[in-house]
Formats: sequence, C-alpha cells, structure tokens
Amino acid sequence: MGLTGQSTGLATIRRISQVQVQLSGDIVVALAGNPNTGKSTVFNSLTGLKQHTGNWPGKTVTNACGRYGYNGKNFVLVDLPGTYSLMANSLEEEVARDFICFGDPHVTVVVVDPTCMERNLNLVFQILEMTPKVVVCVNLMDEAHRKGIQVDLKRLSDILGVPVVGTSALKGQGLDRLKEAVWSVACGRFSVNPIKIEYDGVIEDAVGIIEPQISRLMDNLGCSISSRWLALRLLEGDQAIAEAFKRYLGTDIFASTDLRERLHKTRNMLVEQGITIGQLRDRLVSALIHNAEEVSRQVVHRKESAINSIDSKIDDLLTSRVWGIPAMLALLGLMFWITIEGANYPSQILAKAFFHLEQKLVELFMASDAPEWLCGILIDGVYRTLSWVVSVMLPPMAIFFPLFTLLEDLGYLPRVAFNLDNFFKRACAHGKQALTMCMGFGCNAAGVVACRIIDSPRERLIAIITNNYVPCNGRFPTLIALATIFMAGGAGWLQTIVATLVVMAMITLAVGITLLISKILSRTVLRGLPSSFVLELPPYRKPQVCKILVRSLMDRTLFVLARAVTVAAPAGLVIWVMANVSVAGDSLLSHFAGFLDPFARLLGLDGYILMAFILGLPANEIVIPIVLMSYMSAGTLVELDSLSVLRQILVEHGWTWLTALCTMLFSLNHFPCGTTMLTIRKETGSWKWTLLSFMVPTITGIVLCFVVAQTARLLGLV
Repeated sequence: MGLTGQSTGLATIRRISQVQVQLSGDIVVALAGNPNTGKSTVFNSLTGLKQHTGNWPGKTVTNACGRYGYNGKNFVLVDLPGTYSLMANSLEEEVARDFICFGDPHVTVVVVDPTCMERNLNLVFQILEMTPKVVVCVNLMDEAHRKGIQVDLKRLSDILGVPVVGTSALKGQGLDRLKEAVWSVACGRFSVNPIKIEYDGVIEDAVGIIEPQISRLMDNLGCSISSRWLALRLLEGDQAIAEAFKRYLGTDIFASTDLRERLHKTRNMLVEQGITIGQLRDRLVSALIHNAEEVSRQVVHRKESAINSIDSKIDDLLTSRVWGIPAMLALLGLMFWITIEGANYPSQILAKAFFHLEQKLVELFMASDAPEWLCGILIDGVYRTLSWVVSVMLPPMAIFFPLFTLLEDLGYLPRVAFNLDNFFKRACAHGKQALTMCMGFGCNAAGVVACRIIDSPRERLIAIITNNYVPCNGRFPTLIALATIFMAGGAGWLQTIVATLVVMAMITLAVGITLLISKILSRTVLRGLPSSFVLELPPYRKPQVCKILVRSLMDRTLFVLARAVTVAAPAGLVIWVMANVSVAGDSLLSHFAGFLDPFARLLGLDGYILMAFILGLPANEIVIPIVLMSYMSAGTLVELDSLSVLRQILVEHGWTWLTALCTMLFSLNHFPCGTTMLTIRKETGSWKWTLLSFMVPTITGIVLCFVVAQTARLLGLV
C-alpha cells in the first residue's frame, strides 16, 4: 500500500480538518476513542509541544493536531473528538466519522480502556467496518494491572486482524511500540485482515443486493470508503452520510437510478420480513454489542481485586441518594475552607510587598522630576489597582485551582453530574449541564465552551444562558472578602468556618437559581422536554500531583490573573482620570455615581458599587478595586495590608451587613464579563441569545437584591 495514494487527496484532509499537512509524504494518523480512555494523554505524549488547536470548520467541536517523527517519516496526528459510536447522532460523532471516511487517513489509532473493554470494542468494530487501516491502542494498562485485569493482546490482535499495542501513556510506556505499529500499517509492513461482523441472514442478503452498485460508484469516484459500511448506512436511512458526500466530494450518491431502485427494493424486502428502519438499526447495534461481549470474554481475564471493592464502596457513598449531596457539599466546603484559610496570610504579605515597592517608585518619580499628574496616573491609578488585583486574587487562585484540578483528576466531577442529574431533569434541562456548571467555577467563558458536550441545541442554550449564575474565580475574592469581613467578622476563631459556610450558602443559592431559571426558560422561550444521555463514571485514578500543579498554575491561575491585570491597568487609569477631572465643582466619578445612586439604593447598594459593576464589565476581578478607588477622595487606593483596614474604609462609606449581602448577591447575579459575552456570541452565532444571556442574570440580580433590601428595611433589620 503506497503512502501517496490517498484517493480523496491532501486537499480534502485540509478542508475537513485544517490539518497542517506540509508534504505529500506526511503520514496522517487519526486518533479515535471513547471519552476517559486517556486518548488526549496519548496524543500529548506522542506530539509533545508540536501541536495546535482550533475548531473543525463550521463546527463548535475542538480540533487538535500535532506532529512527530519516526523511522525517517513525518507523522501528522489528528485528535478526533471522543465518542462512544460513529452513528452521527452528535456533532462529535459526525466530525469523527467524516474525517475517517473522507479525510482517508493513512492509519486510524483507536484508544481503548481495558477496564471497560466491551463498550470500547463497540467503537473499534464500527471503525473496522469503515477502514482496515487500524491500530488498536489498549491504554491504561497500569490501571488494569492495579485492578487485577489482564488482557491477552496477541489473542485480541489475532481476532481483530490488526495490530494491538498495550500502553500506559501517562508513564510513557509502550509509546515506541505504538509508533512502530502505526508505521508498519502505514507502510504496508503489516498485512491487516480485519474481522467481519456478521449480521442476520436477511440483513446480509439486503447488503449483497446494493453493495455491488455502491462498490462501482466508489471506484468511479476514486474513493476508498468501504462499500459494505456505506450499504449498511443507506439501508438504515442515514441521511447525514449522503449530505457528507455532497459536502466533501460534491457528489449526490442518489443520482444513480440503479442504486435508488436497488435500495427501494431491499428496504421493501426488509419490511416484508418485519424489519423497519428503526428495528434494523437496533439489530445492527445488537450485533456489534454481542460481538464486543464475546471478544471481551476471550481476551480479558479478571481477578478479584481489593481496588475494585474499595472503588465500589466509595461510589456507594459519593453517589448515594441519601449521602451523595451532603458528601458533595462537604467536599466543596472543605475546598473553600482551605482556600480561605490558606489565602489570608499570603495576601497580606503580597500587599505589604507591593506597597513597599510603591514607596520606592514614588521616590523614583520625584527624583526624576516627573509631572505630578503622571505620577498620579501611573502610581495612584494603575499601580495600586494592579497591586490590589494581584495580592487579593493570586493566593486564592493558587489554592483553589489545584484543588479543583485534583477533583477532576480523581474522577469526582462526573459524580457531581450524577448527583445533580435528577434536579436538572426536573428543571427540563440536560444532566450534563452540571458538568458545564462545574467548569464555570474556574471561568464562565470556559463553562460556556464546555456546553458543546450537550447535543440538544435547546438544552445547550439553556446551559449557556444560565452558566453565569455560577461564580467564577474572578468573583470568589469578592465573595470571600465580604463574607469574612461582614458575615464572619465577630466570629472570632470560627471566622474562617463561618465565612466558608456563607460562601457555600451563596454557591448553593447559585445552583438553585440556575435550576429555577432553567425551568422558566424551558417553559417559555426554550420549550421542550429533557433528553436522556449516558453518563460514564470513570474509575478513580491516582492524581499526578506535579502535573496538577503545573496545569492549574500555568493554564488556569496565570491565565486568569493575566486577563485581570490586562483589564485592571486601563480601568485604574480611567478611574483616576474620572476622579481627578471636575465638572461644576464635582468629579466625573461623583457625577456618574450620583446619577446611579437613587436606583442603587433600592437594591441595597450605592451609586459607587453599581458603577463599579458597570465599569467592571471587562472583568469581574476589578469590581472591588474600583469601589475602593472611587471611595478615596483623590481617586486612589490607600494601603490595604489587612482586612480590618478594608472593613474600616467600607464602613466609613456607609456599608452595613445588608450592603455586603446585596453586593454578594449582585455579584452572583449580574451580566457576564466581556470575555464570556464574546464567547457566548461565538458559540451561539447569535446576538439575540447573547443579549438574552446578558439580560436574564441582570434582571434576576436586580429583582433579588430589591426584594432582600426592601424586606430587611421593612422588618427594621438595618
């Protein structure tokens, strides 16, 4: 088999996936597999830093491709979306199927999990029906060994008729053997003879009627798509495959009168045998499952393992109807307690260091005879704002993100979705919304992007619109600081515990509001019933502490901090200018705040707080810094080296526990930040839904703060 005989050509590969094929001799390898098989780890281990990511053209599904070299050949590795099948029931399945069919990669590597071999073999069989150029990568072999599972790789290779390689990609084991197998299939050194799935006799007869005509059509097109696989798809009425032919090859496969007549004849024959199109698909799936179970029994040998018993007992607790939710709240509460307790002292140390450096900068400006206004803008405006943002945000993020990433690596987040699935179902929303909600804790923009995992357009829109109710990392410093100062200020040694309970109460409220608004949207602008889905609970895995620290600090903490700093610097400059430019005896800042003040008072806030939320549109992280700058008579921050000083400033400007509570509530329930808004526009492709995503949480926040403020005043609580 030659390497340059790609029937659809490199141009098709580029058009389908934007793969960076540079030379005609490049070997294109597709990487497929179920979710949670370690496929991305295999991809990263093979390509290292030689990779780039984007979106599949016309899709909202992430596309990643990378390069590696072996035996003097250049390999281009394309990471296909993780799927359980290739029936094209979702965007991920459609993208994966289209690339294997029309991109015609030289080799398709299917990554499987030996602990769930039956389910994984289902996808292997589907791909083997599409192309014989397959290498099976049995990953997570170390985990299988830990659980007392042995896989006969040679026997599996003999049955499937393609190379089978065992790897532990996380430890770098077996990757050279995988490269060798891919190279041997691509170069024709391994003679593949893939297993043929046998279906019911009547189905095989139907395939035999139309397959010869399809085979001639494929030959005329110069296309290497399996005629048997295509015959099965046409028999089960798969319209998506016909559309794909038009999209990628510019061909209407139903233009052939002979093919249409044969297809009509075979369908009638099946109906006479009592097999409708729906029943045909069920029989095809059942045959795949039966074969997967049979092969798995032959090659997988299990020993009774204490690990499996421990995992089951842990799941009995964490997914229990009685204890699942309390355990979830306890874990999240512990995570926030560690964050609050651990961030106090580092924040104070950073604040002291930054304000000590400020004195040196002021002396430098004075020595250089710089204009006073320049010193005011750069030091009092920009530098002090940045000092506040870094000293207050960095410590909690540096603690929270590693803890959150730890829960991810342990495999706990899918358990959260499992526990909350019934609640979202009652709200007529999708259970996977719980996962996107968890992603929103880190960044709401990331949570919006994560909504791609929801197949239903209606339920995906609900998840996108309501994702902002979950407080992102930019809002946690505000919640933590106000809870510690006002709600737990008199709690003494219990201050951290009380503050943690308050923050947890806010998060619980946010989840409750998310469910309520999801229900309202499902009954109004996005009517519909919840769809079902299969949620896989991955096995618990030993976390890689070093990788967690690197990934959480580099990819998350520093990314969010850099965004906050980028926005805070110009915001500090604007606030300083507004505070120092007077019109009719008052500063522009006072005029703006005074204009907003009557309305803000109805919400339990003041004009400066509401103005800070408006000016903080680019990033939620700068709301409190703007409030503090606005309160200073010269529009500058004072030295905030402790929370007691911060409390003193806020109290002097009329803050009470009600002001703090309403500020926290409005922080939970207001418009998304600029980055999230742009992400929503990109994901929905509609300004209508973007505007709705802006209005819904804002109206919720206004109504909630008004009710709380007026009720407290009516009862004489303030």
